[in-house]
Amino acid sequence: MWSWSLTWGCIPELSRNCMDMTNSSSTYLGIIAGAIIGGIVSWWIFNRQKKTSDKQDYTLSRIEQLENYNEKLLEKIKAVEEYNEKLLEKIFDLNKKIDSLIEGQ
Repeated sequence: MWSWSLTWGCIPELSRNCMDMTNSSSTYLGIIAGAIIGGIVSWWIFNRQKKTSDKQDYTLSRIEQLENYNEKLLEKIKAVEEYNEKLLEKIFDLNKKIDSLIEGQ
């Protein structure tokens, strides 16, 4: 009768009665090692991408904050410019009145 080790191959590292590693046990060991290495590499890539994504999200939120700040600053500058324009018009009007008073004397 066939035993499990004869049917599926023998892995000397796991079985005491093995003389040499068979092709099938070598294949299984290669698949397991490949899966472990692949899992580690996939986790490492995922981790790096997550860190990069987090940094990009932070940068984008910071840019949005700066844009909002700049927009408010521009609105304040616009208000100051409008005030200065009105003040300049009043100064010109006052200058005209002074000139007319001087000419009238």
